[in-house]
Formats: sequence, C-alpha cells, structure tokens
Amino acid sequence: MTVRVVVADDQELVRSGFAMILDAQPDIEVVAEVGDGARAVDAVRRHAPDVALLDVRMPVMDGIEACRAIAAAGSCRTVMLTTFDSDAYVYEALHAGASGFLLKDVRRDDLVHAVRVVARGDALLAPSVARRLVEEYTARGAGRVDGAPLEVLTARERETLLLLGRGLSNAEIAAEFTVSEHTVKTHVGNVLAKLALRDRVQAVICAYETGLIAPGTPPHGGAARGR
Repeated sequence: MTVRVVVADDQELVRSGFAMILDAQPDIEVVAEVGDGARAVDAVRRHAPDVALLDVRMPVMDGIEACRAIAAAGSCRTVMLTTFDSDAYVYEALHAGASGFLLKDVRRDDLVHAVRVVARGDALLAPSVARRLVEEYTARGAGRVDGAPLEVLTARERETLLLLGRGLSNAEIAAEFTVSEHTVKTHVGNVLAKLALRDRVQAVICAYETGLIAPGTPPHGGAARGR
C-alpha cells in the first residue's frame, strides 16, 4: 500500500528536499507541498493523505494549530519538524495530536522510517525530543493525576505503560517480560484502548502525568518508537 504524504514547510528548499527524499521511495507518494499551516490543513482535506509532515514554525497558521486541526478532522497522522531540539513547542505539539517529532537535520533513512512508522499507526520521537518532552513536563509542573485513571489497568498493563513511558520498543518490552512481541502488542493495545490514548506518544505523556514515572527520570535510550 502506498503512503500518501503532505509536506508543509515555509522554506522551499527544505520542503522540496524532504519531498524528493520521500517521493523516491516506492511505497511513498507526496501528494502536495505547501508553505504554511493553513494550506497544509486545506491540502489534507483535499488529498486525504495518510501522513502530514509539518514544520512547527510557519506563517499564517503555525504547525501546532495545523496539527490540531488535522487531528480533529480525520485519520491523517502528523509528524512535526523543527530546527532546534530545545523547541518549547514540543509539549504543545504532542498534546495537539502529533504522532512524531523530528529535527530537521534528520538523516534520510530516519525520515523515511518515521513516515512509515507513523503511517502504520505507531509513533516516533527523536531521542533529543523525548528528553525535551520530559524537561517541558517538569518545567511546567504539569498536573499529576496520582494514578487514578490507571485503576482500569491490570498489573501487567500498568507495567507495560511504565515501560512505554521509558521509551522501550515492543521488542525490548518483550525481552523485559520474557514473552512474545505479539503478547506485548496485545498489552499495548489494551493500555491505549482503556486509557483512550491515540498512540505510544500519548502513552509516554500519560505515564508522566499520572505520576507513574517521576519527572526527571530519563527515557530508556531516549526514544519512544513503535516496532
């Protein structure tokens, strides 16, 4: 199946470069290139892509507002791009519904991998962005829920959320539990469904906001990604 992508960035060379990299893949098609967030939202409505690649800082409508509008409107998933790993918009973008967050200096293969991962329903964060998420959470003193919503989880599902919050992949969680990856996928699916979470990125946020993981605890390997 071909993954359809909209690329939005106000810098033409950057936008064209990302589009060329993605379009060169046999399973990816760039259906639109636009220079601001408002046009990105319009392109998503017109072309119904699987993934929207959005720059955080764009004129007319920034990437966060575009992400929020896209997430609310349908099934298209978003990957945010930024120049700086210290970008204060990381927290807002993830809460707006972003399924991925990458730096603009991302390697070609990692960009392609991110689009494929997000298109299949998983989520991905650049390692430095995962660290930034924790820093933003700590700095804001985001409200803890003291674990109340987690009462719906079984003990194993709670452990799964803890490891998701630390950034472990399905394979790493399987090794930790000494079970198959299929079993882990079932646990992850149950966690997301019971807590009404969109994907693994929201699971990371939930793990911190419920107090399951203490602020300041570094993610395992610094990344949260589906495998």
